[in-house]
Amino acid sequence: MTSPFILINFKTYREGTGHSADRIARAAQAVMEDTGVEIGIAPSFTELRRMAKHYTIPVFAQHIDGVDAGAHTGRIPAYMLTMAGASGTLINHSERRLTLAEIEAGLAAAESAKLQTVICTNNIRATAGAAALGPSYVAIEPPELIGSGISVATADPGIIEGSVRAAEEKNPSVKVLAGAGIHSGKCVRIALDLGCTGVLLASGVVKADDPEAVLRDLVSRC
Repeated sequence: MTSPFILINFKTYREGTGHSADRIARAAQAVMEDTGVEIGIAPSFTELRRMAKHYTIPVFAQHIDGVDAGAHTGRIPAYMLTMAGASGTLINHSERRLTLAEIEAGLAAAESAKLQTVICTNNIRATAGAAALGPSYVAIEPPELIGSGISVATADPGIIEGSVRAAEEKNPSVKVLAGAGIHSGKCVRIALDLGCTGVLLASGVVKADDPEAVLRDLVSRC
């Protein structure tokens, strides 16, 4: 993937399912094709296969389990994600927190399946630890700002700058995404200026009346 990268997490919002999911995916693909800015989506598991089949944008899973095929009811092994067409996965999102052992197992499973990985963190120290594991990306998201409409880029730029520095010290190949409250091109520009590769966001696009207009604004300062 080329810089910058915008990843949209559909979570389990009603606005991110069914025909509404297609509306967001179509918007993402149109903006990516027009601008060259890489835009990926992380739909719910029930939408993942369909999204991967009908769109050429990167499609990420919202979670992965470090288990193989077998008696693991309710788990999401890597091979199922690749069969569904996923190109990457989130790991340890603030709404799906994992133990260190689970993070490491999920990361190993994803890497063995050649999936891109985004480990989510909530502070600079956690970012350093995640970067040391060697994922594709670390996404710094202060949980108190997620879904708040208050952008981490303006409310706490220090945590972005510190996370970028921590990741660089631990593993220079790991890229950093900024998340939590990201909603405008200004937010994206600040994150990029602070050293991020891109952003991870959700409701700002998923719940928008016009997702394409929001996406065009997000990439306008890239």
